Amino acid sequence: MANPLMNESVWFHQQKFEQAEAHYQQILAGTATPGQIAGGSVPPGKMDSLERENRELRKVTDELRAMVLKLENRVSALERGSGVPAASASAPAAATPSKPADDDDDDDDDMFGSDDEEEAAELEKLKAERVAAYKAKKASKPTLIAKSNLILEVKPWDDETDMKELEQKVRQVSTDGLKWGSSKLVPVGYGINKLQIMCVVEDDKVGTDFLEESITAYEDFVQSVDVVAFNKI
Repeated sequence: MANPLMNESVWFHQQKFEQAEAHYQQILAGTATPGQIAGGSVPPGKMDSLERENRELRKVTDELRAMVLKLENRVSALERGSGVPAASASAPAAATPSKPADDDDDDDDDMFGSDDEEEAAELEKLKAERVAAYKAKKASKPTLIAKSNLILEVKPWDDETDMKELEQKVRQVSTDGLKWGSSKLVPVGYGINKLQIMCVVEDDKVGTDFLEESITAYEDFVQSVDVVAFNKI
């Protein structure tokens, strides 16, 4: 590393300042007077100038010494941070041996590539098996069928209507998803009764419109049909 003191002009007067330093120490020791230096005498003003320059020189020297120590500490810190010794860090890049060509690199790449392909194939196979198992489980699970419980009121034309035959006509209405239940006669007045009958229907197959149209088709017996209760099962 270049010496930072090389560019300082003050070192060209090294001998002069050394003599001034020696005389200054003699003055402090009481063996010399301010008017003498190196066997001769100098004017008092010159001596003051030399002493001032000597102090400045010492200040510059201390600052330069501190600068050099600071630079050395920074270099040491950088070397410790990089983990590379100074000799290795300063070595030219050409000194680093290049890795010899390896003819087996392609084989290694192919080997790893084959492993990746096999792993991907295994994952796809596992995924397909899980999907198939889920579908089979879903297919085996019974499907919930939405049903409703209805109570219908079937009114005759008059009191001369045969209510037993009317009920038989109602029960003749048949279709997939329809099941008839219990029934009873409910008095209306003036000797007239109405038929109240229960049925269970699958919501996706049988609607109330179908029931009303099918029952009122027996127009010789049925005056009207009303749904008095509708409950989901």
